[in-house]
Amino acid sequence: MSEVITIANQKGGVGKTTTAVNLSASLAVAGKKVLIIDIDPQANATTGLGFNRNDYEYNIYHVLIGQKKISDVILKTEIKTLDMVPSNIGLVGIEQEFSEQGGNFKLVLKNKISEVLSKYDYIILDSPPTLGSITVNALTASDSVIIPIQCEFYALEGLALILNTIKVVKKTTNPKLAIKGFLPTMYSSQNNLSKETVDNLKQHFENKLFKSNNEHGFVVVPRNVKLAESPSFGKPVILYDAKSAGSAAYQSLANCIME
Repeated sequence: MSEVITIANQKGGVGKTTTAVNLSASLAVAGKKVLIIDIDPQANATTGLGFNRNDYEYNIYHVLIGQKKISDVILKTEIKTLDMVPSNIGLVGIEQEFSEQGGNFKLVLKNKISEVLSKYDYIILDSPPTLGSITVNALTASDSVIIPIQCEFYALEGLALILNTIKVVKKTTNPKLAIKGFLPTMYSSQNNLSKETVDNLKQHFENKLFKSNNEHGFVVVPRNVKLAESPSFGKPVILYDAKSAGSAAYQSLANCIME
């Protein structure tokens, strides 16, 4: 059975796309068939896997408006078992389009994904940094959600918003939605705020952290130069520098997901 996982947090810059791209790549390198769907209008996951707008005519927008099937817009990546559905800035206007049509937008993505569910072990959705109807669509279409949390002062402040959105989605459109786990990102051992954030997460959500045999006892994604550089080369970090600390963290995360 395919598992659909959304990477979500309404806060920007927390490592959402980094997680979507590198978890997908790590799962694929481990031999799983993976589809990453970029539903963020900024299309950072698309460019992070080496594609630019000249490489494709159609994207997730054309799927959501019914012009194309999802199988029509899938792109092959450098990794044999990793496919991608690209995004585009045109996605920005879709919420208004749907409200004008009066359609039930919340179930659209779920219905579109059903066409390819049987072909993949994992489908990873990279959502935008908002809690608008695109993110609600992703959560409605998913089995579970991973919430990346940047190790910094305001990290836990916005958490109530995403948790409330998940609760609403569970009550209305997707009762089986589960929190797969929280993922601390951009951790620096030199930074006391990083340590505080990790301690707070452990205190409040220990059973929702991804177990690991590192010094923390759970997966923590470090601040890592190779992780930061790899998108500019259009590669996931496992292809850019598989031995880097950033790559090791996402390989550990992939192992937790596969267990």
